[in-house]
Amino acid sequence: MNQILVTKKLYITPELKRKKKLYKCEFILSIFFVVVLISAYIYAEYDRNKSEEVSQEILANLEIPEDTTVANNNILVVVLNEEEQAGGQEEVASGGVKNTNIAQASQKTEKGFQYTTIGTINIPKIGVTYPIIDGPTDSIEETEDLLKKSPTKFWGPNPNEVGNFCVVGHNYRNNRFFSKVPKLEPGDIIEITDVATGKTINYKVYNKYQVDPNDVSCTTQLTNGKKEVTLITCTDDSKYRVVVKAMEVK
Repeated sequence: MNQILVTKKLYITPELKRKKKLYKCEFILSIFFVVVLISAYIYAEYDRNKSEEVSQEILANLEIPEDTTVANNNILVVVLNEEEQAGGQEEVASGGVKNTNIAQASQKTEKGFQYTTIGTINIPKIGVTYPIIDGPTDSIEETEDLLKKSPTKFWGPNPNEVGNFCVVGHNYRNNRFFSKVPKLEPGDIIEITDVATGKTINYKVYNKYQVDPNDVSCTTQLTNGKKEVTLITCTDDSKYRVVVKAMEVK
């Protein structure tokens, strides 16, 4: 019996001990990395939820005037005093008169980048409603920081002006921001509201395609005098950009 026990003990060689320690270290490291990955996912999800909350808070606090465009060229708008005149600018267009513009107050991100809310976007098909924000410099650093708060103007004119109004938003591969934009198809409607005038214009999607991240040809302003909207987001694997083009519905 003793001889058998001794024989078994002889099989536990230094090499086996070393491998046992190695396996134990690998197991501990595996647990550590799993915990790190889970923590990173939880933090990222928390950050995305926070971004969603901030964006919806911006939207809730917007002061959007009612669009009072009327088809009557005989209406006269009178500014009674300098204080009222400072509050905005009367915009008179053929076929109607619009109310006084309301300027949105400039705000700052946690990193100190300034931005203002210039419009809102609503896409009924995918249940998307967000403010559209814009910064003064259009630098890469500024745009990346603003994108954490809400869809952001990337290039072009102001909302609902002649030209190609380009808006970029994150694809978080869930229901937030522009995650569902790649599901849009020709014929779908995109509603853009100019928060300065309160006017909303509908745009109908006419094209959708993918491009290399460095390809910015979709931002061209050659629209033949028409109003166009371009939405830009990432593919699910972030290798390409999804571009959705829409033209004003008349």
